[in-house]
Amino acid sequence: MNEDTKLAVLIDGDNIPSAYMKEMMEEIAKYGTPTIKRIYGDWTKPHLSKWKNMLLENAITPIQQYGYTIGKNATDSAMIIDAMDILYSEKVDGFCIVSSDSDFTRLATRLREAGMQVIGIGEKKTPEPFIVACDRFIYIEILKRQTKETDSKDTKVSTKKEEIEKITPKVIRLISSTISDLADEDGWAFLGDVGSLLQKKQPNFDARNYGFQKLTPLIKSTNKFEIDLRESQKGRFKLIYVKNKE
Repeated sequence: MNEDTKLAVLIDGDNIPSAYMKEMMEEIAKYGTPTIKRIYGDWTKPHLSKWKNMLLENAITPIQQYGYTIGKNATDSAMIIDAMDILYSEKVDGFCIVSSDSDFTRLATRLREAGMQVIGIGEKKTPEPFIVACDRFIYIEILKRQTKETDSKDTKVSTKKEEIEKITPKVIRLISSTISDLADEDGWAFLGDVGSLLQKKQPNFDARNYGFQKLTPLIKSTNKFEIDLRESQKGRFKLIYVKNKE
């Protein structure tokens, strides 16, 4: 995706903390221009009052949805109906579904079947089916952590202990097999292609989950792979290639 990509951002107000709004909108801007921004919930309920100022600041349209039946999530239904209306309007190139609710799994699948790019954003408690139904899934906790790390070195230490995931043998195997899938006869693979394939294999794969801003330092930290910097054809920048160590 790029800045010309038009995105519809649909937020489950009942399911996402308002404290993440600023970081979330900055993250979404990396993948395209959010031309439609809507948040769903029952705005008569006190717990949604924290959202109100943030909606004005970010030009997000609140959609009122009353809970007609106890035990049923009317917000989910409203989001799904609107998403399909937007899909058929052909005004966007992709969707960003902000929720930790597995009820949106089928919606994400349906949108991708229609050729839409689907980005999911939610908390780490998000069920696996919804995560894998998206092209990319971003944990909202890492967005908040980035801001904390910028604001305070002390906070950086504490959040690392609480939130940063360990690079397990399973993660190493995933990277290794992906390099093998793309490697040339000498075993080298272009890192950009490796990152893209990792994302396809595991939509929630993100170097930031492990405390790194980019994939290159993550790979270096494992000491399991060789890295080669090569000149681009025009010589303006270096191309990074990686290889499994023998």
